[in-house]
Amino acid sequence: MGDNLKPTRKLRVERRFESAIWRFRLITLIPVVMSLMGSVSCFVLGTYEELTVLTKVMQGHFTYANSTLLIGKVVGGIDYYLIGIALLIFGYGIYELIISDIDVRQQDNSQERRNLLNIESLDGLKHKLTKVIIVALIVTAFKVMVGFEVKTITELLQYCAGVLMLAFSAYLIGRTGKH
Repeated sequence: MGDNLKPTRKLRVERRFESAIWRFRLITLIPVVMSLMGSVSCFVLGTYEELTVLTKVMQGHFTYANSTLLIGKVVGGIDYYLIGIALLIFGYGIYELIISDIDVRQQDNSQERRNLLNIESLDGLKHKLTKVIIVALIVTAFKVMVGFEVKTITELLQYCAGVLMLAFSAYLIGRTGKH
């Protein structure tokens, strides 16, 4: 009789331990919520950048002298949006991978909506984030290149090499989705 009691107690301890481990996954709600809040912050900052430029243009402050600055601000706003999207993908992906599927998404009848991100593994999440981050880096490089003044032949060659690298990066991003 003592032998039958031992496996039952062991099984209860194991179930309690596994239940505690399962609940511990909820700690990932912290980075999910923080990334979603960061995403909103980036969208607000990006919108502020875009509205600042739009206001200056509408007020007639758009001149040749400040056009590079204004274009840089537009690109900077886009950069904020891309970072916000990366944070959104991260929060959404971590929630779906670790916590639960998003039920509202499953209820939508549209097939396009169901496959919004289609993240089924940590590698899939990393792949999607990498694409967005590379695009953000391309936009940032473009922002720097807009204000770049070429004074020597070496600087011209560096500028051309930068443009080539950006083009190659864009090519590789487009190619990764087709295999």
